[in-house]
Amino acid sequence: MIIKPNEAFAVIWIGWFLSWMTASFWSNRTEKRAATKETWIYRAAIFTGGVLMTPWAAHVIGESRIWEVGNNVAYGLIVVTLLGLLLTWLARIHLGRLWSSAITRKERHRIVDTGPYAFMRHPIYAGIITAVLATAAVEATVTALVGATLICSGLWLKARVEERFLMVELGPDDYKSYCRRVPMLIPFLWPR
Repeated sequence: MIIKPNEAFAVIWIGWFLSWMTASFWSNRTEKRAATKETWIYRAAIFTGGVLMTPWAAHVIGESRIWEVGNNVAYGLIVVTLLGLLLTWLARIHLGRLWSSAITRKERHRIVDTGPYAFMRHPIYAGIITAVLATAAVEATVTALVGATLICSGLWLKARVEERFLMVELGPDDYKSYCRRVPMLIPFLWPR
């Protein structure tokens, strides 16, 4: 029996989310948390985008697809989604106990520049963005595309807030040096 693409996407995202939340208990104690107005903006954008990306959101408003995706393309986009989410896990493993869903400084916090962090400063966000864009392409509805745009914008804003926070918390000399060596979200681009 071959699994249908929409079922595969559901299993992949639910499995990733549950494993991600389960692993959240493996983290150092938080010493300081970023709290800005932008924090609520990126959270709202990501949450709203996630709701809009669910297939039932388009179904509830009676929206049809704006293009058709064949099975071969859908299975290819499943692979892209899996690769994006694999990147998130690889990055999380390299962060170890420094990971947090919020922007925080953890006990014994330091700059991590190994694994995917040697190629981009925010590989978790890059992996999620990749997976979200592949999923939205398969959903092929305006609602899913708006949801993907909100999630990508929210993650970009979160990355910017995190950069400012880490610049202060980890020291501008060390963090600026890392920023000069490694691009923010897209590997091998000229760092800022």
